[in-house]
Amino acid sequence: MPQKSFTYDQSKTTYPILIAIALAHMSNDMIQAIIPASYPMLKDNFNLSFAQIGVITFCFQISSSLFQPIVGAYTDKYPKPYSQIIGMFFSIIGVIGLSFANNYYSVLFSVTMVGVGSSIFHPESSRVAYLSSGGKRSLAQSIFQIGGNTGSALAPLLLALFVLPHGQRFILWFLLIGVFAQILLSYIAIWYKKVLHSVKGQAKKLIKIPDLSESTINYSIGILLLLIFSKYVYIASITSYLQFYLMEKFAISDVQAQVYLFYFLIAVALGTLFGGFLGDYLGRKYIIWLSVLGCAPFTLLLPFASLFWTGILVFIIGLIMASAFPSILVYAQELLPRKLGMVSGLFYGFAFGMGGLGAAILGYWADYTSLENIYLVCSYLPLIGIIAYFLPDMKKVKFLEVN
Repeated sequence: MPQKSFTYDQSKTTYPILIAIALAHMSNDMIQAIIPASYPMLKDNFNLSFAQIGVITFCFQISSSLFQPIVGAYTDKYPKPYSQIIGMFFSIIGVIGLSFANNYYSVLFSVTMVGVGSSIFHPESSRVAYLSSGGKRSLAQSIFQIGGNTGSALAPLLLALFVLPHGQRFILWFLLIGVFAQILLSYIAIWYKKVLHSVKGQAKKLIKIPDLSESTINYSIGILLLLIFSKYVYIASITSYLQFYLMEKFAISDVQAQVYLFYFLIAVALGTLFGGFLGDYLGRKYIIWLSVLGCAPFTLLLPFASLFWTGILVFIIGLIMASAFPSILVYAQELLPRKLGMVSGLFYGFAFGMGGLGAAILGYWADYTSLENIYLVCSYLPLIGIIAYFLPDMKKVKFLEVN
C-alpha cells in the first residue's frame, strides 16, 4: 500500500504532539529540579555553605541561560528537529555525574551539564508547541509550561521518597525519566521533520506584525524582562532556600521541608495553566500585571507566618506568580513574530540567568545575615509588577500582514 502523504495544517491543533512535548518538558524539568531538591543532602554530604549552594544554582542556571538565545537564533534560520534529543543526552550525563559526585567541583560539573541540556531543549521545544498549537498559542504555551512545572513539582517528592532515605547514588533512578524523554523526543522529531518537509517550497504565510514603533517594541521588551527579573529572583529564593528556612525556623526534617517545596511547585504548575487560559480571554497585559503585582500582599506576609500559614502562603504565591509566564512569552512573540526561537531562548535564558544570579547573591547574603532576612527583602520584589501598566494593550493594537 502506498504511504499516506503528510500534510501540515497550521490551523489545526495537533494534540498528540502538544501532549508529547508537554511530557518531554515534564521530564526535562524533573531532571532539572533534582538539583535544588537535593541541596539539603548535598549540603550535609560536602559540608557546603549557603554561598556554595548559591553557586551551584548559579552554574546550573547560567549554563541554562547563556546558550538559549544563541540556540534559538540559530534554529530560527536552521531548524533542527533532533536537537532536543542531543540536549537530553547532556542532561543524562548530568544525572549520572550528580549521583556519583564525590566533591563540590564534580557537583558543579554535573549541574552545568544539566543546564547545557536544558538550554538546547527549550528553544526548539517551544517552537514545536507553537507549530502544534493551531493558533491557540496561549493554550499551547500553557500546556507546554504545565508539563515542565509538573515535573519540577514532582521531583522533590520523588527525591524525598526514593533518594533521601537511601543516599545520593539513588539519583541514578532518574535515568529512567531521561530514557522516557528520549522516546518521546524521537516521536516529536519525526513529526517536526515531516512538518519542515511539508512546508518546504510553499509560499510563506503572511506574518502579523504589530503596528508599533521600534522604540515602543524595545521598551515593552525591557519591561517584560524586568518583570521576569522580579519573578525569577523571588522564585530562586523559594526553590533554593525554602527548605533550609523551614528546617531552621520550625525545626522540621528535610523530608517534611520537601513537602512544602512541593506545595509551591505544584501551585506554579496550576497557575501556569490558568494563566494561559485567562490570557486569551482577558488580555495578556492584565494577566501579567495582576499576576506579578498581585503576589505582593502574600510575599510581604510570608516572613511573619506560622508553619501552617507558610504552606498556604507559598501555595498562593506560586499560583498567582506562575500565571504570568505564558502571557509574557506569547506577548513577546507577538511583538517580535519573525524571531520566535530567539524570543523563546531570550526569555527562558534570561529567566534562568536571573534566577541563578539571584540565588548566588542570596546565598552569600544568607551566610552574612540570615535566611529570614532574605525573605524579608525579597518580599518587596513583586511590587515591580506595577510597571506592567505601561505595556501596550495588544488587543487594541493593529496588526499588519507582511511576508
